[in-house]
Amino acid sequence: MTFVPPPPPAKKSNTKRILIIVAVVLVLCCGGGITGAVLLFRGVQEATGPARDAAVAYVEDIMAGDYHGAYGRLCDKVQASTSEADYTRIQTAQLKISKYEVTGTSIKTMNTTTTAVITMRLTQAETGAVTTQGFPLLKEDGEWRMCG
Repeated sequence: MTFVPPPPPAKKSNTKRILIIVAVVLVLCCGGGITGAVLLFRGVQEATGPARDAAVAYVEDIMAGDYHGAYGRLCDKVQASTSEADYTRIQTAQLKISKYEVTGTSIKTMNTTTTAVITMRLTQAETGAVTTQGFPLLKEDGEWRMCG
């Protein structure tokens, strides 16, 4: 009888280990991407929220017929060029708004002046017509004011 040595042990496959490492890397990357997206979204909301809120409050004052309140939300330049009585007369003559939807927000700072444009889709109560309008705002003394 001849002696036949046993075959060498089979090489262990690293496939399982590599798949586990790839899965861990993917989970970490996806988790980091989701976390980054959430933080970015929160940052944008914090930056644009106050301007958006000011435009919404202005439109809601107009919808409620509170022209005194809406006039108080205007920037100094507009208030200096238009009396509250003229403003009220102009607003009273406009078609009424039955609903609105904010569709866009843009904020920019140039030198020391910060401005925003809040875009809304407005529905007129009488006709049902839908229009899109940009509401320009100016940041004065730390507050957003309608200015345009």
